[in-house]
Amino acid sequence: MALTESSMMTLGTVAPDFALNDPRDGKRYALEELMGERGTLVMFICNHCPFVKHVESALVRLGEDYRRSGIALVAISANDADAYPEDSPEMMAQKRYPFPYLYDADQQVARAYGAACTPDFFLFDSELRCVYRGQFDSARPGNDAPVTGADLRRALEALRHGEPVDKNQKPSIGCNIKWKA
Repeated sequence: MALTESSMMTLGTVAPDFALNDPRDGKRYALEELMGERGTLVMFICNHCPFVKHVESALVRLGEDYRRSGIALVAISANDADAYPEDSPEMMAQKRYPFPYLYDADQQVARAYGAACTPDFFLFDSELRCVYRGQFDSARPGNDAPVTGADLRRALEALRHGEPVDKNQKPSIGCNIKWKA
């Protein structure tokens, strides 16, 4: 496990477009059809990473809590599934997230976003401009911090209520994206 920090996309950057498949239903989803009225949260996660496993149930709660908020949530896995079979589309299909969980087979979407780790979070406003890129919260495997999603939830709430998102943001930390050779 290589400990990696988020690359922290420049605030104001427009979300790179994508169209990817969700192995759970076989449907192809494009960013423009997923985006929410108030904003869109794009999360780079995977199945095997201990940092993602540490927050997995909180991600499910986050999806449930924001289902009708006007903010769309989408997760993307870009890991090399040949080298990490737990991250394969077949294994992704077993996850029950309440939001699309898409597979970036050629890793071009992860590269376009500058995703560096799992989990890596990118929150965009209604015009798809980045307003938050940072950590879920301070909880990590092995520390005693509670998994609350506090940092990300503050940003989501500000966006939901039309308030400015605090620009003081801490990078996400997790396993590096498993790039193909």
